[in-house]
Amino acid sequence: MRFPFFTASIITLLFSSSLMAMPDGDATKGEIKTPSCRFCHGSNGIAPRPDYPNLKGQNAEYLYNSMQAYLDGSRTGGMSSMMKAQLKNLSDQDIADISEYYSQMK
Repeated sequence: MRFPFFTASIITLLFSSSLMAMPDGDATKGEIKTPSCRFCHGSNGIAPRPDYPNLKGQNAEYLYNSMQAYLDGSRTGGMSSMMKAQLKNLSDQDIADISEYYSQMK
């Protein structure tokens, strides 16, 4: 069976990453939104404990997608419930701003 071009186009569009693209982040705003992040991930993006990840210089899209995965429950692990609780009141824009902030740390 062949799909008509229109149906195939819609399916492609639905699974396109552009529909779930990260909003443009603002590092300056992101810095203001990181107080609760700093306790575990350090004020300079380097975690004070080896069991917490360093965020300094990480790819913004990776950070954004990781935080979204905690929120939607697809990322699990020992700290996933704590991360979900920390992120639940942030908007997609907040998460993008935080991601951009940590990605620009050198």
